[in-house]
Amino acid sequence: MTSMSDLIDVPVRFDLAESTSPPLNLGDLASPATLAAVPLGYGTSRGDAELRGLVAAASGVDASQVLLTVGAVEAMFLLAHVTCTPGDRVVLATPCFPPARAVPAGLGAQVDVVPLSFDEGYRLPLEAVAAALGPRTRLVSLASPQNPSGVRFTDEELLALLAAVDSRAPDAVVLLDETYRESTYGDASAPSSAAPLSPRLVTCSSVSKAHGAPGLRLGWLTTTDAALYDRLREAKFRTTIACSTVDEFLAAQVLRRRAEILIPRARRLRAALDELLTWTRTQPIEIVPPDGGALCCLRLPAEAVPTFYARLAERDTRVAPGSWFGEDDRVFRLGFGHLPPAEFTAALNHLADALAAAA
Repeated sequence: MTSMSDLIDVPVRFDLAESTSPPLNLGDLASPATLAAVPLGYGTSRGDAELRGLVAAASGVDASQVLLTVGAVEAMFLLAHVTCTPGDRVVLATPCFPPARAVPAGLGAQVDVVPLSFDEGYRLPLEAVAAALGPRTRLVSLASPQNPSGVRFTDEELLALLAAVDSRAPDAVVLLDETYRESTYGDASAPSSAAPLSPRLVTCSSVSKAHGAPGLRLGWLTTTDAALYDRLREAKFRTTIACSTVDEFLAAQVLRRRAEILIPRARRLRAALDELLTWTRTQPIEIVPPDGGALCCLRLPAEAVPTFYARLAERDTRVAPGSWFGEDDRVFRLGFGHLPPAEFTAALNHLADALAAAA
């Protein structure tokens, strides 16, 4: 079985494991003359003021409540770093983006996993989460839309979670990864950020997934708790100091053109998801339809697992097995936004062939 690092280290012809839309090109964002004028000095620990303002306007918070980070993964690290000490506990909803588990565990925290269920559509099991909370819980971590399922939590679910944390884990902070929030389908508008819901809530996101700019390594977090913000900013200064000023400049170009970039991607995702849903009706496979993002989860018949993955490898085709995310390998993540339409159709044909061979 492949490892998750293969996503960037080992290319394949038909990559359905990829979870982004097609990448932007540098020329889409700035001319050579414009780039030549960008100074290569240090930025600030908070990050570029204009870029923070663009993030804030889309998140419903003030620019002073936005901290720029080296991708959303640094936001995850900084929050775990300032909230958790060895022996503290972290409640984590799985399946999840692997660093959401690896980072707090690496800092010595005990991770209490609350598994979400394919059969229940990966909805939030509030009673199970509440039961995992306690006075030593310092961090509660989840994503909406989720990676790998693309399922989004409702505001009602999030408010109920926050109430449970208030009651059972009064010293805990809730991290909500909103990396796929602006990745929508067709003409649907992006849902509002949960950032203003509570001072206990921290959100993180980036330009990597919805906007197609993972090469910029530029993300952010938001918090309306001023004291927590200061601790996070100081932790950033003591680790990465500041983000790349070039990345900040280019990310601002991305967010200034948010609608121009996102609208055609949403239409492309709608067409690809419709094709995928139609395809699943003729195959011996189950799917949890996603609410957002260029990704979703499908489930194989139990007896098909080893043959299915082996046959895909023979066809230079890849999906992301569930074990990457804390799931069973009967489940896999399929990305439907990365490949051009004709190649996506060909890749689905390879999946059909692998399913037939496994049967």
